[in-house]
Amino acid sequence: MGCIFCKIVAGSLPAKKVREDELMLAFHDIAPKAPTHILVIPKKHVGSLAEVTVSDEALLGRLLGAAAEIAREQGLGRGYRVVISTGAEGGQTVDHLHLHLLGGRQMHWPPG
Repeated sequence: MGCIFCKIVAGSLPAKKVREDELMLAFHDIAPKAPTHILVIPKKHVGSLAEVTVSDEALLGRLLGAAAEIAREQGLGRGYRVVISTGAEGGQTVDHLHLHLLGGRQMHWPPG
């Protein structure tokens, strides 16, 4: 298993965890792009949003709900951005579904 996020879930690679439950794990990004940059990932391996099916609806809801809860805990009441990159052209660099929770600075549009 070569997936870096699966290794973090398994505990074989370290991460600065923010939140964890039976479905998801949230941790600080090692190369932050904002003062707050937290990754929210499913514990089960899902390669990208393109692989999600209707059976994953509860999991997606949990990931988004966790991102909102973490944003409140991190004091991001003035605003934040949640990004899901999908595929190489979408900027996905780790083939494991993940949400980027970014905040603590003004976000700009378009993002990329």
